[in-house]
This record gives sequence, C-alpha cells and structure tokens, in this order.
Amino acid sequence: MSLPQRHRLRGKRPFDRLYRQGRRHHGELMVLRLLQAQAELLPPSDRNRSPSPWRCAVVVSGKVSKRSVRRNRLRRLLHAHLLRQVPTGTHPFWLLLSLKPEAAATAEPRLLEECTHLLRKAGLLHEPGSPP
Repeated sequence: MSLPQRHRLRGKRPFDRLYRQGRRHHGELMVLRLLQAQAELLPPSDRNRSPSPWRCAVVVSGKVSKRSVRRNRLRRLLHAHLLRQVPTGTHPFWLLLSLKPEAAATAEPRLLEECTHLLRKAGLLHEPGSPP
C-alpha cells in the first residue's frame, strides 16, 4: 500500500533541508530524520493540497538491494506501517526514513519493530498504556 498523496513528501528542497537540519534518530537498520514542516519548501502543486499533519518519504537505496522489486516491497511495507501507526506531533512535521544496507536481509517484523521504536524515540508515538 502506498501513502496517500497528502502524506507524501516530494521535491528536492524538503529532502535537502531534512538531510541538513533534520533531527536524526539512528537504529541498526534505518535512520529516521524529523523536521518541523515548512510549507514554503514544497513544490507549488503540493502547497495547495489539503493540509496534512505529517508528510513522509522512505528512501531505499541501491545499496540496500540491487533488485528494484525488493526495494519497492520494503518501501510499501514501511508506508503501510506508517499509515497503521499514524504518528502524532504538536506541529505539522516531515519524516524521512532511510534504510541501511543490512535491512534487506532482515525479517519484516524486525524492520517494523525498529520503525516503531524510532517513532517512539522521536516522540511521535506513545508507549501503550501511557498517556499521550
């Protein structure tokens, strides 16, 4: 399942800003970058779309897998997971998940577990049973 248009992060400028100024949270299999949304950096076509509390992109480079089918499967898996988890924040924000090469040989449940852990570490998900 892919992300709905309103949750997709697109354009060169948002990615550049996330790589330079985004708060990083490192895991064994991926890196989560987080930045408060800045609508003026979005392409003009995205600025006019319905506002979204979060936008996200998942980067799976050729170093993770040479096979595009495998890279796309990993990307879809994480997109679906993000839609189920629905991260929350006090202000609109952008997320960038970058997979490390070790992710290709890892079981899917382990990838999803680490994604959830990084979202909690970033303060976007709350522990089950704790107040929001």
